[in-house]
Amino acid sequence: MARMYRVLGFLCLLIALMAFAGHKIEFSILFFAQAVAFVFLGYLRFTERTYIVMFWGYMIIAFVGFSYWSVFEYSNPF
Repeated sequence: MARMYRVLGFLCLLIALMAFAGHKIEFSILFFAQAVAFVFLGYLRFTERTYIVMFWGYMIIAFVGFSYWSVFEYSNPF
């Protein structure tokens, strides 16, 4: 399970580099930070249950943040 966090970090790094190449600076900084966090967590040797709980927490926070942004910020005409 710890390897999956390192894989997630690598994938976030790829997304961050593509966003940076596309001049999406804020987006790339967000994914650079996620890449560092995932790689860091991948080397901490937690139990599998802890990794699963952390991932579900991450998914809930990401879903709430994406929903907030898409409803209240992105669709705001002002």
